[in-house]
Amino acid sequence: MMVRLLNPGGKSKNSIRSIAIDYATLNELKKHQRLINQEKMHLGEQYEDNGLVVCTSKGTLMSPRNLNRTWYRLLGKSELPKIRFHDLRHSHASLLMKLDQHPKIVQERLGHSSIRITLDTYSHVMPNMQQDAAQKIGSMLL
Repeated sequence: MMVRLLNPGGKSKNSIRSIAIDYATLNELKKHQRLINQEKMHLGEQYEDNGLVVCTSKGTLMSPRNLNRTWYRLLGKSELPKIRFHDLRHSHASLLMKLDQHPKIVQERLGHSSIRITLDTYSHVMPNMQQDAAQKIGSMLL
């Protein structure tokens, strides 16, 4: 399933892109959409439907400051470690790299303009790359 990412005020044209998501994530987004639909019904014409996943209670763009406030409030209610909202992006990329996902895919998902940015930022999470490469070529040649 492909979804369209829109990052208003993003750094580049790559702030708007499509990425694939799994069905579990899609189902969670659908649950979230049902909550948004309830909010729309409650507010009626006051609700501005912009098709956003993260928005104010009236459907408009949420400011980064309010997003952070909401994020930290939700973290405070949970037993999760306190991390910045932006750290979710880094966690996503790091996990993909650790799972040996091709760096080009990680670059596209993050919207980096160059694969070099992705590799410079995330290659540290793959410390065994040289050893893995040696094992693979050795196995192939035997």
